[in-house]
Amino acid sequence: MAERKAAVARDTLETQIQVTVNLDGEGKGEFDTGVSFLEHMLDQVARHGMIDLAVKARGDLHIDAHHTVEDIGIAIGQACAQAVGDKKGIRRYGHAYVPLDEALSRVVLDFSGRPGLEFNVDFPRAAIGAFETDLFFEFFQGFVNHAQVTLHVDALRGRNSHHIAETVFKAFGRALRMALEPDARMQGVIPSTKGAL
Repeated sequence: MAERKAAVARDTLETQIQVTVNLDGEGKGEFDTGVSFLEHMLDQVARHGMIDLAVKARGDLHIDAHHTVEDIGIAIGQACAQAVGDKKGIRRYGHAYVPLDEALSRVVLDFSGRPGLEFNVDFPRAAIGAFETDLFFEFFQGFVNHAQVTLHVDALRGRNSHHIAETVFKAFGRALRMALEPDARMQGVIPSTKGAL
């Protein structure tokens, strides 16, 4: 299988973002975004997805973190789409359940070529530290639209907002890893009866 790496730069009046990704990495994360809690979550994606992920961002944080978080999701989605290429030989589907103490989340995804997000996560608090929990939806919507994936995120239980968020991102990383893994029985084949994704 060809090297699955990509680098993306997104430059707008609101944000300047650089993302590099190696889908066959070692789980290394490097982050400089000004949004500490998102960096903590992205590190979970890298480690549990066995993806090397680097994100550098400068955004209008003097307003709030909305544009920065959303655009990071967009740029990571674009990078994943570029790195996965024509999707020949991948498993395509991935899923994971991850617990953390009282919290349990499930993530299911499909590199379908069709963007769709079902995000069923209720946070007990409006913010985790300075991070507004509403922004998790914006991150995943940006990712889904540009990675061209169908993504279902369900927090099945939990009382602690930090625990809930962490289970979501760990499960997301593990589902990504499963979907992007090479399938020895599908070498050179696009995993679709349509012949295209």
